[in-house]
Amino acid sequence: MTRLRIGFIGTGRRKERRDAFGFAMAYEHAAGYLALPEQCELVACADLVQEYAAAFAETNGIPSEGIYTDYKKMLNEAALDVVSICTWPHLHAQMVLDCAVAGVRAIHCEKPMSDNWGMARLMEQECSRRGVRLTFNHQRRFGLPFRKAHELLMAGDIGDLQRLEISCGNIYDWGTHYLDMAGLYTGEQAAEWVLGQIDYRTESRVFGAHVENQAIATWRYRNGVFGLISTGPGSELIGTDIRLLGSAGSIEIGNWEDNQHLRIQGHGRHEWEYIDTGADNLHGPHYVERAIANIVYAILNDQTSELCARNALNATEIIFGIYESSRRRGRVDLPLTITDHPLYAMIESGAIQPTPPS
Repeated sequence: MTRLRIGFIGTGRRKERRDAFGFAMAYEHAAGYLALPEQCELVACADLVQEYAAAFAETNGIPSEGIYTDYKKMLNEAALDVVSICTWPHLHAQMVLDCAVAGVRAIHCEKPMSDNWGMARLMEQECSRRGVRLTFNHQRRFGLPFRKAHELLMAGDIGDLQRLEISCGNIYDWGTHYLDMAGLYTGEQAAEWVLGQIDYRTESRVFGAHVENQAIATWRYRNGVFGLISTGPGSELIGTDIRLLGSAGSIEIGNWEDNQHLRIQGHGRHEWEYIDTGADNLHGPHYVERAIANIVYAILNDQTSELCARNALNATEIIFGIYESSRRRGRVDLPLTITDHPLYAMIESGAIQPTPPS
């Protein structure tokens, strides 16, 4: 079997301690491909900083001729099947489009999708039109706390899902994971409307992107399930990371004593029953490797990965819908017809004036 030729855009610098300026996610992507030696061959990488690309290549067995500082040159010369894009969000859209035009078979991009709604839609549209598989690294889908919650839900252990509740730090960077997870629990439904409000009084950036200090929002999916999210200081309103409320009970995903991350109460249970998820917590380990395995399997077997751009768009529409609702000061009926990022537009117009962080 001919192996898939894998390339990377944005290797970054590997740090001892990750922060909001970089996670060097390319190294985690690489580990996923390297775990599939019969299916994948790492052949090229590109980073604006040559020493970062060279260090990545040395770590992951990429030959010296596969080291680039210009990703477009890499796309023209390296005959790649799959490209992992591991840059900051504002760079994703153009890089995805360049990869699609170059004719790669598949693109696996870090999340969030893009820094504006118009480009998020265009990425999905152009890759679909050109027959290029586009996926996004919402790797938490493959963690046992989240996966087993889905199994319990599908088994009917809490009856019919009626509402889901989410708490996290912000809706754009962190929230994209949990809103994507909400898509899994609701059967990959699109939302009908969004009503939300944000507060952004102190400047806060993650990977260069503005993220609100606090938000609260609700929405409804086409199948009638309601969603609720509270971020920042308001996350305590929810009291756990994800709560699934059904007609006959509830499931919670969070952090409790003794490394417990999943519990259920329903069908006659008066006390919480904690479900064993082994070594898996809310962040890992090995979730990215499982995501990579999923997309590689989908490529080789001509299937659609659940990490596909269409599913990511459902979550991303809610994110930008919340910001747009705050801009309009009212409910937003979907689909979204804007093309910009409402939070950025409000900052540029002076409607929101965050003060610099102290």
